Amino acid sequence: MPYLENLQLENQRVLVRVDFNVPFDKEGKISDYSRIEAVLPTLHILLEAKAKVILMSHRGRPKGEKNAEMSLAPVANGLSEVIGREVKFASDCVGAVAEKAVSELQAGDILLLENLRFYAEEEKGEREFAAKLAKLGDVYVNDAFGTAHRAHASTAVIAEFFEHKAFGECMRSEVESVNKVLYNSEKPTVAIVGGAKVSSKITILKNLLPQVDHIIIGGGMAYTFAKAKGGDIGNSLVEEDYLDLANEILQEAKSNGVEIHLPIDSVNADAFSNDAQINISSIMSVPQGFMGLDIGPKSIKHFHNVLSFSRTILWNGPMGVFEMSNFANGTREIGEAVAEATEKGAFSLVGGGDSVAAVKQFDLDDRVSYVSTGGGAMLEYLEGKVLPGIAAMG
Repeated sequence: MPYLENLQLENQRVLVRVDFNVPFDKEGKISDYSRIEAVLPTLHILLEAKAKVILMSHRGRPKGEKNAEMSLAPVANGLSEVIGREVKFASDCVGAVAEKAVSELQAGDILLLENLRFYAEEEKGEREFAAKLAKLGDVYVNDAFGTAHRAHASTAVIAEFFEHKAFGECMRSEVESVNKVLYNSEKPTVAIVGGAKVSSKITILKNLLPQVDHIIIGGGMAYTFAKAKGGDIGNSLVEEDYLDLANEILQEAKSNGVEIHLPIDSVNADAFSNDAQINISSIMSVPQGFMGLDIGPKSIKHFHNVLSFSRTILWNGPMGVFEMSNFANGTREIGEAVAEATEKGAFSLVGGGDSVAAVKQFDLDDRVSYVSTGGGAMLEYLEGKVLPGIAAMG
């Protein structure tokens, strides 16, 4: 993969695709700066090299129409605060307005273009739109791992217009972190796979089987496995169509010498509510009228033990409904176990929206090795898919 050190950057117009699709609170302020902070290493390299930096991103889903609520203008202000220098803003991403803003840049300046998705051509991956964007730069840098799985104009088409192109430091960190788990891991390797549904994690589970030594399964998907093994799961979430497949995965794991660890016990509620009546049972015998919403203390102890001797950890998906305080303990405790293993020298990668939200909620993000900004892109990479934004640079 080509990186920045291979490029001549001084006084060049460097067009950088970033992922500044950041969340905002009700007051209209950025509530999580992670995706902005992830790009800072790339920006520092470009600024030190005296490049003219032009950033392009999307925000939200404006469906090809201009929408003031999804403007990137406040993101320019947020980046300016974080990086400690002025970030200019262009009220369009192509055409005369953008071209004029770029023409006025001096070496060391930063310009953020308006939301790419104000044009339907971006998501359609139209070549003509990519060509208009390409006019703005001499060098192209893709530093948006979070959109690398999208075949959009600014990610998968634009690269063909540039002789000089590279991946940024955020992209490097993301790809190297996932590759470290999938292909260069120190053993034993443990994958923690949680979340609501087996159906959304099937491909990941199958792709992980040849790569890992242990798989810990939690969250709603655990009840499909429990029922597949003959358990009585009460009103817990289950995917009836995936019972046979769950058993197949268990058998395939056995054939690969991979140990799958299912929860032993379950924290149950008589309603999907933090105020519900709660009990704890074996996961194989959830009382009628109750649904499992978290892993119980025996599961936590067992999973903690598995993680304590791990050397590489992938965490994708929570153990329960951690957004509710009465069902957050399993996810919190497993996060703590991952952090402790990391502090003892293990490499830990956390990815997927809910897992990332959980480590932030429990203040664990500084105690794990790497927190992915990728979301869907990371999931597709874990599934073994070729990401268009990466393939386009070849």
